[in-house]
Amino acid sequence: MWLINSSVGRKVVMSVTGLALILFLTFHACMNVVALFSGEAYNMICELLGANWYAVAATMGLGALTVIHIVFAFILTAQNRRARGSERYAVTAKPEKVEWASQNMLVLGIIICLGLILHLFNFWYNMMFAELTGMAVAHHPADGFAYIQDTFSNPVFVVLYIIWLVAIWLHLTHGFWSAMQTFGWSGKTWLDRWKMIGLVYTTLLMLSFLVVVLGFAFGCAPSLACGM
Repeated sequence: MWLINSSVGRKVVMSVTGLALILFLTFHACMNVVALFSGEAYNMICELLGANWYAVAATMGLGALTVIHIVFAFILTAQNRRARGSERYAVTAKPEKVEWASQNMLVLGIIICLGLILHLFNFWYNMMFAELTGMAVAHHPADGFAYIQDTFSNPVFVVLYIIWLVAIWLHLTHGFWSAMQTFGWSGKTWLDRWKMIGLVYTTLLMLSFLVVVLGFAFGCAPSLACGM
């Protein structure tokens, strides 16, 4: 199958799964921002997206997309390294007009994967997984607001999440326009436009996550929630 066996096919799979994950991040960001204004409203969303069959199915689908994206990323990286062979060691100067993120996608990917593991442990493990297994946890599995408060009251987690969000931002700013290029939607004019669209969109997206982290870290969000 050309989607798996060819370089172009693998890039298409990477692009499709990447854009699907961006859509999920958009939904997740909108959901998280609710926590800045109302803990009760946020927990209502958490309960709606608890261990219901549709939420579990969506989680499995999301997990599959993530695994496929990561696996193909490593395959393409290994493929590119093999194609360059010993020539990659001969480069002594940074190529002109090549983004830092483009040259370090593997490093960014590893940071993102480690951050994802931390995030799953802090939230999914204590919420959906706990509800499915009946495991005893610190708060009710649907009390996502309490888990946000616990997580971002810890300065170490705050720093780790900020590093994680920066890595995702760098990854997305390159990945977005690269996906458009893979689909053949970027000529000489549109390539720069896609780069700007991707930069603006992903910046706003990551800022929405960051404001939640900092809001809870500095005690702003809980006071807003208490005033509901």
